[in-house]
Amino acid sequence: MTSSVSEVSVLGTVNQRDAYLKRLVQTVQAAVPEDLGLGEVRSRAASFLNEQTWPSTRQEDWRFTDLSAMLAIDFATPGEAAVTEADVAELRLPETAGAQVVVVNGRVSRELSQLSGLPEGAIVGSLGDRPELQSQLRDRLAQASGSHEVFTALNTVGFVDAVVVWLPRNLVIETPLQIIYVSQTGEKPLVAQPRCLVVAESGSALTLIEDFWGESTAAHFTNAVTELWLDANAQITHSRIEREGAGTTHIGKTAVTQARDSQYVGVAAGFGAKLARHHWEIYQTGEQTTTKLYGLAAITNTQHADTHSLVALSHPHGIVAQEHKAIVDGRAHSVFNGRMAVAQKAQLTSASQLNRNLLLSDTARVDTKPQLEIVADNVKCAHGATVSQLQADEIFYLQSRGISAPQAQRLLIYGFAMEILDRIPVETLRSRLAQTIAQWP
Repeated sequence: MTSSVSEVSVLGTVNQRDAYLKRLVQTVQAAVPEDLGLGEVRSRAASFLNEQTWPSTRQEDWRFTDLSAMLAIDFATPGEAAVTEADVAELRLPETAGAQVVVVNGRVSRELSQLSGLPEGAIVGSLGDRPELQSQLRDRLAQASGSHEVFTALNTVGFVDAVVVWLPRNLVIETPLQIIYVSQTGEKPLVAQPRCLVVAESGSALTLIEDFWGESTAAHFTNAVTELWLDANAQITHSRIEREGAGTTHIGKTAVTQARDSQYVGVAAGFGAKLARHHWEIYQTGEQTTTKLYGLAAITNTQHADTHSLVALSHPHGIVAQEHKAIVDGRAHSVFNGRMAVAQKAQLTSASQLNRNLLLSDTARVDTKPQLEIVADNVKCAHGATVSQLQADEIFYLQSRGISAPQAQRLLIYGFAMEILDRIPVETLRSRLAQTIAQWP
């Protein structure tokens, strides 16, 4: 039996994607240290990956994000990087003094990290420095429901170090904790896999800042995973900032598991990278749980920003509010796919979702898909999406007050973005990002 040309072409593409994923898995596995005691966890992830293939636009979750260009890049794992204090000094926030972890290409830098300002009982540092936590880590690390996904599993198979943040019961850390992830390129394209595990036991509270930074235009792949576990009555305010170099492909997962009466507030802002995708997965596993998600993507030229989210509500009296905004200029492409799943047991739930997009050029593109999947019958849920340009009457109004047209446009863009950035609780970071928007693009 003879196959048609199109069938052979598709088969060849599938075989190419299969081979590429297997080769990448082998590459990251070769760099794994043997002393982290995670053999079983890694083995399960490897078995899962053995049945998967490299994502393509034929898959619904990747329909608008094409990763085929990566198939031509042979990534290597990074060695020890030469990063100095001068390289990270401007990234440090004064509000986080004494509570800063620096991660370079997925490895915690003990020399650059500053942890003297943490209260007694808080555990913050490299996974390799905490052998006494191994039994507890087995119950948390890679155990979130969102771990069954290609890039999350790839990270689990091959991460070489991880940031561990563990808060005992009723411990409130007043100083915000800042994790600075530095992407440093090399002679060859590198794949770096930062990993972070945050466990907030009952009654504890934390303000967490994750800042992904890089300046190089060389090809680079950041595959980051952050797992946050909020036990009963725990509270985490989490800001995730992505500002990597123009040659970077950034794929990130934030998996949040919330117990009864916990509260998670997340703000994600993305400005850098050639292609950036962030996937929020929130699982409410107890009653009276509150989740608030705020997102901003500001992209131009040929940048691609993809935000996926899943909030799974399975208990009564859950509260969810999500707002995501995108500012898109040049030939950039923004994608939003937000899904809220309200199970039958999640009665008396209140859930809202809004995606607003601002197009600044005729060649910019937005694909948006807000989704509500509701099985419960006693809920209050709403969603919506808008795609618009700067309004001529608004610009005219500002011009009538003596403001030039370019200044009026910048002012409107600034106001649009600051509705999200104002949610960031650390003033210095909020001010720096506001300055970025004021000067953008």
